Amino acid sequence: MRHLLMLTLSTIFALTAAEPAPAVAWMSWEGGVDVLGVTQPGLAQPNVILHVARMVHTPLGSAPSGIVFYQPDPAKAPVVAGFVCSDAAIGAYYGPNVFAGTPFAGLPVLSATIAVVNDGSTARSRIEVGGHVFTVTLSNLAPATVVDRAPGAFPFRQMGVERAAATAVVTVDGQPVTIIVPPADPVEGPRAVFASTGLYVR
Repeated sequence: MRHLLMLTLSTIFALTAAEPAPAVAWMSWEGGVDVLGVTQPGLAQPNVILHVARMVHTPLGSAPSGIVFYQPDPAKAPVVAGFVCSDAAIGAYYGPNVFAGTPFAGLPVLSATIAVVNDGSTARSRIEVGGHVFTVTLSNLAPATVVDRAPGAFPFRQMGVERAAATAVVTVDGQPVTIIVPPADPVEGPRAVFASTGLYVR
């Protein structure tokens, strides 16, 4: 009887075990400081996106990386717009792979120096790119939460550990920039967040 039970359980497990899904493209990170917002009310799209991580891992290797989009005058071309990275080859991986089919896919790769620090209650990033220096300070961080977001607005699954920020301060070239951070999206999550660790995969 015992052998029959073990055989039955083995059969059930064999039938219900899911086949591993192939990872077509992926990037994971540690120490992510992310803010998205607008510099004036009424803008239909964000004109400030500063998303960087202390270290990003890809199939090609690892390097500090992210996205910078800064368009203070919506009627003019962005001051800076691109994937930022200290390694051009790794930076070139993001657009045509992880972000393929999105508005970010065609962004150029910009050489950048990126630093991220966090002390438990705040997280800060400093990005030197295109002759400009951007800083972000996130404070009043919420307790850490585990996220697992299915593909939706973006074609990849997102998993990780996040701490939403109640306050976000941005400077450009040493000058404070007024930024309005939208409320957290019910699907895509908070717009100002310290992502301790995370993964995009498709």
